[in-house]
Parts: sequence; structure tokens; C-alpha cells
Amino acid sequence: MTTHSAGAPSPFERDLREEVERFLAEGPSLLDQKIMANTVKDLRKAFSLLAQVEGRPKVTIFGSARTASPDPLYEQTVRVAGELAAKGWMVITGAGPGIMEAGMVGAGRDSSIGVSIQLPFENEANEIIAGDDKHITLKYFFTRKFALTKASQAFICMPGGFGTLDELFELLTLTQTGKGTPVPIVLLDVPGDPYWQQVDDFVRDQMASRGLISPDDRALYLTTNDAVAAANEITAFYSNFHSLRFVGQRLVLRLRSLPDPQGLASLNEMFSHLCVEGGIEPTQPLPAETRDDDNLGLPRLVLRFDRRSFGELRLLIDAVNRLVGN
Repeated sequence: MTTHSAGAPSPFERDLREEVERFLAEGPSLLDQKIMANTVKDLRKAFSLLAQVEGRPKVTIFGSARTASPDPLYEQTVRVAGELAAKGWMVITGAGPGIMEAGMVGAGRDSSIGVSIQLPFENEANEIIAGDDKHITLKYFFTRKFALTKASQAFICMPGGFGTLDELFELLTLTQTGKGTPVPIVLLDVPGDPYWQQVDDFVRDQMASRGLISPDDRALYLTTNDAVAAANEITAFYSNFHSLRFVGQRLVLRLRSLPDPQGLASLNEMFSHLCVEGGIEPTQPLPAETRDDDNLGLPRLVLRFDRRSFGELRLLIDAVNRLVGN
């Protein structure tokens, strides 16, 4: 991590202070001042919460507040959260009733993180997380979505209403455009429930068939009705892949093990079209990574990625995992 000398403000600290001063100098209305103040307050609370739980992998579970036990979807959520908690994962939810509560029941209080929203009809956290220091309440939906997604390495979406679909499609948009890091996104329901299959059919038959998205963008998510398969999708993604970083025009994939020469040749045969020039090659940590002390002990692959084909980038990561991760 990059550090700064004691007492010396970072460039971002100076930028933050300058932007606030510019905002106030422009004479904003009281309403605009209120929105800005509440936004900063929400983000400060979110950063403080997430700093408490660094070091453990986290999965966010989205779904309806209206799905109560003994609905099979509630029980499925308990099951998948329990599967992941047993593997060392923490579960983040919106801390309300329904699917949010089910995720925390499955994970248990110690492995649960809650991010509530101030609503006239949903002010109290569920009993699993209420009173815990890993729970906060935020004012705005957009800051809440930020808190629910910033620190997570995986996402599970259960069937839900407008809010769930909003969360899912924003998440897919961020991943598709490269504004978000590729992560496992699992659409989970139960046997006999067509909810996510019908959403996937719509994505294929309306979006992909019209050229509104790339057909490979459907690789950004998995649809399943099996809780064990959902948990395995998440853990398998990190079986060899660790993280990625852009350094200038180069994309660096940090791995636990490099593929052998035959495996590397296979990756280039399948995915070299993703490179604007050259191919996929092993590399030592790049100078910017060394400067930041950024996972220097991990082996790496580097490519000049076209920054467009993020669905295929997910397929590349899956291929790397199959070669050496399992």
C-alpha cells in the first residue's frame, strides 16, 4: 500500500478539501448543502464499517425484504450463506427482513455485516445484526449500494422486486464497462422457480439478439437453483485467480500459480484477440506495483487488454482457473 509521511496530506486529501471549498463558494442552496453533507456522512460511515472487516472475503446477498420463512427462497438463502460462511466468507446484506435476514441467519452474527437504509417502513435492523458494531444505517440508496458492493468479492442475487433488479443490473453494468472488477455474480433461485431463467431468457432474446449487449456478456453471471453450486462458483473463481490491476495500457492478472507453457499457449490461442497488440505473457511485478507494494509475491500474466470485452475477460479468468486452480 502507498504511504505518506506523517502530517503530509495526500493529493486526494487536498483534492477533497478543495472540492468542498469550491462547492461552498458557489453558494449552494440549503437543500444541496444537506445532500452533500449527508452523502459525505454516509460515505464516512461506510468506510469506517468496511475498515473493521478487512482481511476476510465477503459476499453480498441481494433479494426481497418480503420473502419470509418458510418460503423455499428464504431457506435457500440460509443454505448458501451457511455454505460460504463455513468456508470463511462474511455475508453482507441490507440488514432488513426477508432475504436479508435469511443471509444473516445462514452466516451467523459474527460473519454478518449489515447496511440498513432509512425508510418509513424499514427502520429497524433484523434481530441477527441489531446492535452489532458491524451494522450501519445510511440515508441514501446510492451510498447504500456503494457500501454493499465496495468490499465484496462476490454477489448472490435472489429473486426480488425493483430494488433487487436495480442492484443486479447496476452491478452488471459496472462489470461490463470495466468500472467494476470482474467478480462472481450468481443468480440463485430454487428448483421449479423460473424467475432468473426468465430474466436470462430476456437478456439473451432481447438484449443480446438485438446487439444491445455482446453475447459473451452473459458470462458475467451464472444462473443456478443449487446452493452448493452457487457457493462453488464463488470459491472456484478464486481457486487460482487472485486479483487484477491496470497499469497504463496493460492489464495484470495476479495468480497463485502460472499455467505451464502448454497452458499458456492454449490461453493465447483462445484469447489473444482480446489484446490490442502482443499476447498474454508472464511478467514480474511492474514498476507501479513495486512502488505500491502491491501483492509482489504473486506470479502474474500481463496483456494489453482492449478494455471492451469484459465478458470474455471473465471467460479468460475461468480458463486460467481450470488450467491450474482445481
